[in-house]
Amino acid sequence: MIALSALHYYPLKSCKGLALEQATLDQRGLVHDREFMVVDEAGAFLTQRELPRLALITPTMSDGLLTLSAPGTAPLTFHYGNDGPRLEAAIWRDTVVAVDQGEAASTWLTGFLQTTPVRLMRLADEFTRQVNQQYAPRTTDQVGFADGFPLLLISEASLADLNARLEKPLPMNRFRPNLVVAGCGPYAEDSWKQIRIGGLVFDIVKPCARCVTTTTNQDTAERGKEPLRTLATYRHVPHRGAMFGQNVVHASTGMIRVGDEVEVMA
Repeated sequence: MIALSALHYYPLKSCKGLALEQATLDQRGLVHDREFMVVDEAGAFLTQRELPRLALITPTMSDGLLTLSAPGTAPLTFHYGNDGPRLEAAIWRDTVVAVDQGEAASTWLTGFLQTTPVRLMRLADEFTRQVNQQYAPRTTDQVGFADGFPLLLISEASLADLNARLEKPLPMNRFRPNLVVAGCGPYAEDSWKQIRIGGLVFDIVKPCARCVTTTTNQDTAERGKEPLRTLATYRHVPHRGAMFGQNVVHASTGMIRVGDEVEVMA
């Protein structure tokens, strides 16, 4: 049986992920996943591609509060919400309406990241960021601050196959999935078009081209050459890059749980 073996969400884009035993999907994806992102003074999004130290920040949410914690600095806890100044922010080709989360968050992030001033933004509740219609099954499909799609799926077997080719194995957190599945063969997910998990239907829409974030140690923020060097030898697609994992769009809202059966429908 193929089953959902792990669930992860990432409240602040490009920062540490948090494991879940169960998760609710709303219209944008897993509730609170990529709800926040860091932007520069021009409103352009920033990730581990530019700022690997983002990997060291742990964001936790509880009762309307967001806590940012990181090694060597005092944590910051503050009320987040939809009431701050609205600003335009850029994420890839999209311009979105986002809510500035205040000076304290800006100061904390700028200091820890050791960079020019940055701001913490939350996607405005009333804004709809549509999934790229070249790939979206429905015009109503939407996404938060994830790169392009609400969910990323990887099988344990695919990682095991990659690790067998590496001198030193890498953990799954290098690839930042939301959905991890077990019980299938390596790269079985490449052939899936539609699956059902816990009664909810998901469309597998596009392979995920991997970037330099995968070469960043998520515990130290140090960079190396793997896994991109090895992926390029057997997972490279011309003009697109090294593929690992599948981008996923959900067809309905509801709850899924670790241990749920994954039924391949197409």
